[in-house]
Amino acid sequence: MSDSDFYDRLPVFDGFTDVVDPSRYRPLPVSWWVGMTDVVGSTRAIDEGRYKAVNTVGASVISAVSNALGNRRFPFVFGGDGASFAVSGEDAAKAREALSATVTWSEEAMDLPLRAAMIPIAAIEAAEFAVGVARYAPSRNVAYAMFAGGGLAWAERAMKAGEYAVAPAPAGARPDLTGLSCRWSDFPATRGTMLSLMVAPVGRAGEAFRALVTSLIREIDASGEAVRPMPAAPPGTAWPAGLQIEASAQRRPGESMALARLRVRARAFLAHAIFKAGVKVGGFDPARYLVETIENSDFRKYDDHLRMTIDCTTALADRLQAKLERARADGIARFGLHRQASAIMTCVVPTPTRSDHIHFIDGAGGGYALAARAMKAS
Repeated sequence: MSDSDFYDRLPVFDGFTDVVDPSRYRPLPVSWWVGMTDVVGSTRAIDEGRYKAVNTVGASVISAVSNALGNRRFPFVFGGDGASFAVSGEDAAKAREALSATVTWSEEAMDLPLRAAMIPIAAIEAAEFAVGVARYAPSRNVAYAMFAGGGLAWAERAMKAGEYAVAPAPAGARPDLTGLSCRWSDFPATRGTMLSLMVAPVGRAGEAFRALVTSLIREIDASGEAVRPMPAAPPGTAWPAGLQIEASAQRRPGESMALARLRVRARAFLAHAIFKAGVKVGGFDPARYLVETIENSDFRKYDDHLRMTIDCTTALADRLQAKLERARADGIARFGLHRQASAIMTCVVPTPTRSDHIHFIDGAGGGYALAARAMKAS
């Protein structure tokens, strides 16, 4: 067995409280690489009401690398205004090329500067950190990567310091973003507030931090005061903002933006008609797809930080904040919260007839990006 099959061989677990169980994680092979991105100046874009565009750019690297690798499974995590992933040594060149093209596309097509880096696992281990990976399955259809060991957090600091930078591709270069879309309108909070939460350890994660994370997850799950951000009957298409962004992502070489908008709009109208009629078309069942979208949604994760976006009562948000403030005072954790009125979803759907389509959830009013800013300021 080669190192390239490492991720496929990992066991899958389905209890989210296990995200801080060290036994769930396996260290990445030393021949692997970590890649990551970060939108530069995302706060300015949020202030301009462009967080949907920021989220799309954040998810774009996952789509670009997936398409570059021929849809080979690889570990990744979406962070709102950026993403992190890992690839084998034999896939690193393709991933770097996709990353480089994504940097150019983000600047030219989305007017969002994108910072990117590729860091060898050997460098992370030389800094005395590790990148452990686990596979958490929120449904029977998909499994998302979880990361532990402090290595991803160290790599992010290195990237922001300008180390291991991936240069942009030449002007006009475009990644393959087939399957990347952001058509859904925002999901309004039904319980009181849409809470985006980030929690990180002070220093290296230890037993006290793991106990805190487990306690938070259990309190949320047992409270009866929190639900998934995506409702069973979701709102319609975000028109025209979502389709304009999708047209920028799906624009073909040599195609005018006007033609790209027309093509994406026609496809969106067809999809809307199919969902409204509720009829099966070929191998596509709209009712099943909606159920899978809810089940597959990526609204909580762990990547050296606990990240969640939940629709919850104000009372629960207050209790979580009070618990985290005590943990900060005790030197256990750092945290950031951001409360907003709704959530946003960005999708990667290479083939809508399959059940493994993925959907990234974030707060629509700044979400993880503003939660991270609050954590840094605390």
